[in-house]
Amino acid sequence: MKLQLEKFGKTLISRELGSEALKAFQITLRELPKDEDLEVDFSGILTLSPSWADEFLSPLLNQLGEHLILLSSDNLSVHATLRILQEANRQSFKMK
Repeated sequence: MKLQLEKFGKTLISRELGSEALKAFQITLRELPKDEDLEVDFSGILTLSPSWADEFLSPLLNQLGEHLILLSSDNLSVHATLRILQEANRQSFKMK
């Protein structure tokens, strides 16, 4: 399954909004077969803050493990944020 993060907005910047986005996405996530990958697409994102990503992506990484795949992005805020999260969580995201 592919998730377009842009559906949550182009500027993803607060813990509160990241938490709300995750809650909204949980219904869809429950329908994802256990062995299916979730590919996160950053296309169209202007800004991704570490706080939003920590509330949204970190729980997904804990829940899905290697089935969470982050698609490549040219966006520098995405790169910086993912680097910060990987260091903070001491886990690497699977990239494609």
